[in-house]
Amino acid sequence: MQTVSTMVKKTIPAGGKWSTRISRGKEIKFTALEEGANVSILLYNADDTAERYNMPDTLKAQYTAFLTKGNVLMSDNGRVLASITADSLGWHDTITGYSTRKQIDQKYGKTTYQEQRNEWYRSGEENLLVELFRNNLTSSDLSPVVNLFSKVYCDEDGNMHFVQGHSKKGDTVTLRTEMDVLLVVSNTPNPLDTSRVYSSVPIEIEVKDAEPVKEDDACLNHRGENRRAFENTWEYVNLTKGGNQ
Repeated sequence: MQTVSTMVKKTIPAGGKWSTRISRGKEIKFTALEEGANVSILLYNADDTAERYNMPDTLKAQYTAFLTKGNVLMSDNGRVLASITADSLGWHDTITGYSTRKQIDQKYGKTTYQEQRNEWYRSGEENLLVELFRNNLTSSDLSPVVNLFSKVYCDEDGNMHFVQGHSKKGDTVTLRTEMDVLLVVSNTPNPLDTSRVYSSVPIEIEVKDAEPVKEDDACLNHRGENRRAFENTWEYVNLTKGGNQ
């Protein structure tokens, strides 16, 4: 079996942010370096950022309220941006969104860069906006995020509950890109995190070549809707890139 070398490996510190274009057929592995991780991510079609991760379509097509291995992140054009090919947790939050400046100040106390420098408490909203602006996008391009490493569930009355301690040190989740994407990352607390301490921990991101999608692929066969989304994606890639690879 051929060994696949790592292309990029980087650590996103507590409160950190990052964005980058990643081509189709790559594996993006996220690793929690301490307990209590939460990483908010946005995904866009790198060639047409008007197409981006669509939370409602992703969830209703797969009959779920959370994401794990076998699930895909669908775009608003019915295509697959990325698939979840490996996951040590079994549950990633899709419904609570990103933290705001007001939430961070109210929960953890007001901090400023002028006083605390790099130790000030960032919010998910601010981090995401900075990275969007760097990629010629604006606040109107903010959309629902996936909060990797977090578990939030709803009870029978519709109340949302954050599961403290869901993520442990060393937990991982791996995405496979199914088209060229723009990935935007904010390593900031989940809005429903019950801790009174600013709970952001370092995470590692590793990018390498992925194995080609095979006919028995778990993500492809998870539901009929998944297969149709893959077929839409393959057609798009054939027409715009001149082939499947």
